[in-house]
Amino acid sequence: MESIVLTDPSIQPTDELIFSIIGENSIYWKQMIGYLYDNHSEISEQWRFYNDGKSWLYRTLRKKTTIYWIGVQKGTFRVSFWLSEKALPMIEASDIPESMKEEYRNSKPFNHSRCITVVMGSPEDFENVVKLIELKLKIK
Repeated sequence: MESIVLTDPSIQPTDELIFSIIGENSIYWKQMIGYLYDNHSEISEQWRFYNDGKSWLYRTLRKKTTIYWIGVQKGTFRVSFWLSEKALPMIEASDIPESMKEEYRNSKPFNHSRCITVVMGSPEDFENVVKLIELKLKIK
């Protein structure tokens, strides 16, 4: 996996900086933000520098619940969803790719949650992120 960038705590990420790093995959960033604004106006966003990972991460929230985290990488970005173990039946019944279901099943649990990560690079990746957003928002 490509290493995370945005490791300087004194440089707050901006769209211009992000787009200069992720290049042509900026289209998927814009599509994701547009999707959220168009379909989920109650969602907020924030950038924060995390000392444990020594990098800036972007997250979206509904109230206090994190929907996903984004880590920026050279040429792309990864979108990570932490889904509670009670989400397993919904994940299994969903039409996300089998490889993502397998990733969830095999990922190490953390606070009763497991992770699915999508590295953005295609329209299919965007479609899978939308499916995961909707799945995450259905979990009670």
